[in-house]
Amino acid sequence: MKTRNACFLLLAALVVVAALPLSAQVVWDNGPINGQTDAWTINEGYIISDSFNISTPNTTLNSLSFGAWILPGDVVTSVGVLITSQPMFGTIYYNQQIGITQSGCFTNNYGFNVCTETGSFSGPNLAQGTYWLNLENATVSNGDPVYWDENSGIGCQSQGCPSQACEGNCESSIPSEAFTLLGTSSGTGTVPEPASLALVGGGFFAVVETLRRRLHL
Repeated sequence: MKTRNACFLLLAALVVVAALPLSAQVVWDNGPINGQTDAWTINEGYIISDSFNISTPNTTLNSLSFGAWILPGDVVTSVGVLITSQPMFGTIYYNQQIGITQSGCFTNNYGFNVCTETGSFSGPNLAQGTYWLNLENATVSNGDPVYWDENSGIGCQSQGCPSQACEGNCESSIPSEAFTLLGTSSGTGTVPEPASLALVGGGFFAVVETLRRRLHL
């Protein structure tokens, strides 16, 4: 079993690396996919916000990788990416629906497929500071829910990690989620080195009727 899991992780990493620009560096790494604890809805009108830090001046974001829990057989095709100065609000630096490539899926203890979702985009140029990645409007062909994997930032590699996170109107915080941002920089600072270039892990469970926003397992 351990050998098979290791093969899944290696395959996911190779697929993600092949899809990313050769010049991309890891800008923010909030740790690998957990896949066994919980996940939060990023479609059906729900939005989840996670913070990230830019440590190098003049950094341009161009790639995103995150962990998703989905129903067996579903394929995520796109996701809404909103980058702001505050969770869901404040200055908007980027707001687009981007195409997604799905890889490295496996089934977790609850029966969900947990997959690495990767997308490239022409993102904003950001100064040093703290920003928020907001994910919403994730799409699958049949309209099923899509959940962002909760990992609490365990295993994160970036300066100042883990991310802070919230959902809904952000009146209360939640544990942060599994994601990696890549980009290029013309600044003189140091871009954090990744522990790995791909998020790993995850799974999926049989459909529970009460699953709407957060999975209560």
